[in-house]
Amino acid sequence: MNYQSTRSRTGKATSAQAISQGLCGDGGLFVPEQFPAVGEEELALMENESYRQRAARILSRYLTDFTVEEVRECVELAYRPDRFPEGPAPVFQLDQNVSYLELWHGPTCAFKDMALQILPLLLTRSLKKIRSDREALILVATSGDTGKAALEGFQDVEGTRILVFYPKDGVSPMQERQMRTQSGGNVFVCAVEGNFDDTQTGVKRIFGDAEMRELLAKKGMMFSSANSINWGRLLPQIVYYFSAYCDLCAGHSVQRGAPVNFIVPTGNFGDILAAYYAKKMGLPVHKLICASNANNVLTEFLTMGKYNRNREFYTTISPSMDILVSSNLERLLYDLTDQNDEKVADWMRRLNETGEYQVDEAVLSKIRELFYAGFCSDDETREEIKSLFANQNYLCDPHTGVAARVYEKYLRDTGDSKTPAVIVSTASPYKFAPEVLRALEDHAPAGDEFQAVSRLSQLTATRVPAPIAALESKTVRFSSSCKKEEMGAAVLKILDSESV
Repeated sequence: MNYQSTRSRTGKATSAQAISQGLCGDGGLFVPEQFPAVGEEELALMENESYRQRAARILSRYLTDFTVEEVRECVELAYRPDRFPEGPAPVFQLDQNVSYLELWHGPTCAFKDMALQILPLLLTRSLKKIRSDREALILVATSGDTGKAALEGFQDVEGTRILVFYPKDGVSPMQERQMRTQSGGNVFVCAVEGNFDDTQTGVKRIFGDAEMRELLAKKGMMFSSANSINWGRLLPQIVYYFSAYCDLCAGHSVQRGAPVNFIVPTGNFGDILAAYYAKKMGLPVHKLICASNANNVLTEFLTMGKYNRNREFYTTISPSMDILVSSNLERLLYDLTDQNDEKVADWMRRLNETGEYQVDEAVLSKIRELFYAGFCSDDETREEIKSLFANQNYLCDPHTGVAARVYEKYLRDTGDSKTPAVIVSTASPYKFAPEVLRALEDHAPAGDEFQAVSRLSQLTATRVPAPIAALESKTVRFSSSCKKEEMGAAVLKILDSESV
């Protein structure tokens, strides 16, 4: 299996090269040349497999320059029981027709663990495969969850350093504390005075800086990424859609071969793109429902075909979705244009230069057939959190609350109540305890986030996840911040650091 850029045909890469490099030299994203098919017979076999077995099966189809044993070893190490004590991706059956795919039972209590526990293993092996003796400097832009999951995954991994940038006032207090207390001699954290799009744009600019890359090379280092622009980050996310479907079939909630709907809260479009790729491989999916908050740039695009980031940016109670430039949309467009790299490159150029572009009617027609898109306000999200707990005793975080509310809008708009629905639950409610508590009690809670955690546990009779409970006593290690124009200088400090 080879990989190519979404923006040109200038050379192909193996999976090891794509994972090591992260971003294509032309600024495009690596995509596989084809998608392996998974038929009904193979789905039947997967019903009786564990998550780790399913993951090894799917990943091996894409990582063809890895041996089966190497893939299996990575999977076993990444998803071992001490890191996922309740299983990597359990499905909670809410009622006869609605389930929640809970992706937050890992070490950082967010869905990013599903990919970022295995990416360091894939990356270090990839570097050996391409015979690179250079150290990898992992740059990460985060809107909240990716940062902590990446720091946790790469902590003290030999041959790597990792620097996470996050928007100073654009993450929850718990997300910020998780990052600022991270242990490890090779990890670094820096707040950016700006929003996530400023942060993400800054990281992309650094990746594209030839002078910076040359400086890295002189120091025996190379850039790589842990964001979902890296194929090694996106690929593991395909697995949990197959796993959820197989679990539902095994539990007789879904008849094998019958389609389901996946409802995905998304900002950077990576999580829902993984569901689209699973559908391309043969997973029976009826509709992909894209759920957004007030930053509804994706809703407009998926319904009207116009992408326009020139709009007001909102800081919401679902901060991981506070994004106006959805990087992974580029991969979808490449596929829907039948791999027309010139057209995709032109749209991305327009986005960079003017902040907007419009796809043609042929592409828009395909999008509308595949996707439903909706958004909701913070007030609606709070109402959904309260309603879910009051009526069905299910406690969810604000991102999952957005997905649940948008699914209700989908039902009203389409009347499609018969297709089984899987709502993707992306984070533990305890990562956003003050906002969840406010939703349940109709007023802002008193005290700090840890008092909110304690109150939420008492009120709902639910257990505080161990990683959250342990945070209160951890020492803050990182407090630096920079302007968005100074991100390159922050990287230079890391290059000179001996704290590895």
